[in-house]
Amino acid sequence: MSMPVSQPPIDPPSSPAAALPDGACDTHFHMLAGPADFPLWESRAEDPAPGRDFDAWLDTYRTHAATLGLTRGVVVHSILYGTDNRITLEAARRLGPGTRAICLVTDEATDGDLDLLADNACTGIRLNYVHGGVLSWEGVRAMAPRLAARGLHVQMLMNAHKHMAEIADDVAKLPVPVVFDHIGWPDLAAGPAEPGFQALCRLLADGHAWVKLSGIYRLCPAPYDAADAHVAALVAANPERCLWGSDWPHIMLADAQTPDSGALLNAFLRAVPDAATQKRILVDNPAGLYGF
Repeated sequence: MSMPVSQPPIDPPSSPAAALPDGACDTHFHMLAGPADFPLWESRAEDPAPGRDFDAWLDTYRTHAATLGLTRGVVVHSILYGTDNRITLEAARRLGPGTRAICLVTDEATDGDLDLLADNACTGIRLNYVHGGVLSWEGVRAMAPRLAARGLHVQMLMNAHKHMAEIADDVAKLPVPVVFDHIGWPDLAAGPAEPGFQALCRLLADGHAWVKLSGIYRLCPAPYDAADAHVAALVAANPERCLWGSDWPHIMLADAQTPDSGALLNAFLRAVPDAATQKRILVDNPAGLYGF
């Protein structure tokens, strides 16, 4: 049986409706490579889109960022490469000092493993409850003091309506920041009043968590206005704990359609129309969390 293959990203994306402020950051993108560049994980769900080697994927991302007006970024390690973080750390190095990394580790990560990451532009580790992964919540709780000692935080993909009741109390007690991906991947049909999503809003309001206003194309079709109420609720809860990311190059789509990153950015600008709040989310918040 052949392996599924990712769809290629739209290259270049459309330009956004408005120029972004200086220092705008894409806090969530992935890096891919050709099969000869970095080994893929044997348990991966799909292969990268063919036709580009590592250098070409880097150039494609540079075009994406320049077209959108993004000058800083956070490359998030893809489960397609398992716990071999070399592609992500090398991408952060090659893209320069305005780039940070989020990496994958297992529950058994040693001090040496964490030191290596912290010494190479990595600012956090990722836990994935939606697609499955290699790190458990119990592992995060046990590892948290060691993460805190190295200035690392936790980034998590979960479904707010399924998982928040289980973890909210722990999140409030952890000694490290917790960043939730993709607006908490809520059930949009349940509305912003859904209890799990409201628990996420409370964690933001109390300063116990951050959220990425990303991945909305996975939840609803273009022009993505079905997510506007959820995005607005998160920003209203605490604009100082919101971030934006493109989720480029949009891998593991399932039933979603490959988005135009310019349209995703326009959806953010529509849902968050205040220019000062846009700057806070695009520039100031990531500068503080990621140390730009």
